[in-house]
Amino acid sequence: MIREASLIIKASGVIVYPTETVYGIGANALNEQAVYRVFQIKKRHLSMPIFLAVSSMRMLQKVAEVNKKDLALLEKILPGPISVLVKKTRIVPDILTAGSPIIGVRFPENEMALKIIDLSGPITSTSANMTGHPPPVSAEEVSEEIREKVDLVVDGGRSKYRQPSTLLDLSNRKIMRQGAALERVLKAIS
Repeated sequence: MIREASLIIKASGVIVYPTETVYGIGANALNEQAVYRVFQIKKRHLSMPIFLAVSSMRMLQKVAEVNKKDLALLEKILPGPISVLVKKTRIVPDILTAGSPIIGVRFPENEMALKIIDLSGPITSTSANMTGHPPPVSAEEVSEEIREKVDLVVDGGRSKYRQPSTLLDLSNRKIMRQGAALERVLKAIS
């Protein structure tokens, strides 16, 4: 199923995949058409950015501009149920960030998600729900409306944390959203 998921992503398709926080919608984050399809599936306005997920620090450095100090902090808190706001590199399409120079990046600690990303490259990281609805924490909770619009739902069991990630603005070390692993982030930035 992991190989099938990565092939779908490489072919500009869209999947639902497990993470340690909630289930996400995954598409090639560097392909504008694939990203646009994610917006359509979620009925999400194009002015609302979508995060991307990576599977290594090396991949993170390809999509985000991080200095040595930032990298040292990231290595303390990632992988994990944490999202970071960072300056994007040129390879990240503007549609993903709603034209902003800032991108939200996730480096999940879910083994299935990491294997899919390893094989396919950076993927979109947005909850597998219609905008405004609760995010699913298991494959069974993914709505019929989402299921009908994606190419594959990868079942990885129940999410470990069952809540959204903590969001950290890396440039000013400020927590923008409290979520899973909040204590880990607070400890790292104090």
